[in-house]
Amino acid sequence: MCDYSLEMYGSRPAREHERYVTTRFPSGSIGFAAPGDCNTAVCVQYDTSLMLENIPREIQTALALREMEDATFIRLDHGAYRDGIRFSNGRQISLQQLSTGVGAVVTRALVAEALVRPKAQVI
Repeated sequence: MCDYSLEMYGSRPAREHERYVTTRFPSGSIGFAAPGDCNTAVCVQYDTSLMLENIPREIQTALALREMEDATFIRLDHGAYRDGIRFSNGRQISLQQLSTGVGAVVTRALVAEALVRPKAQVI
């Protein structure tokens, strides 16, 4: 969702079809923000589909990627930062390694389970 290091900032949930950009917050952590609102962290749910653009050339080379790639926002099981990206070729990277200025569009957002699951009826 939003890495622990971003909890001190105002935040809001990501929305389908919105455009975001990786931003370095004053804490030094990289997270998503809407263009023009670099003070509000945008929290993306794990397993949300993204289209990333402007992927830095060195990351393209290291991970066999193109400048634009389909990806999934994931939770990493290791490292100080747990927010990560899994590309369609299976390669994974911490959001912190992606660097700033990478564009992202939410192509398929997950609906919170509580909103989908019907409430149990009391009889």
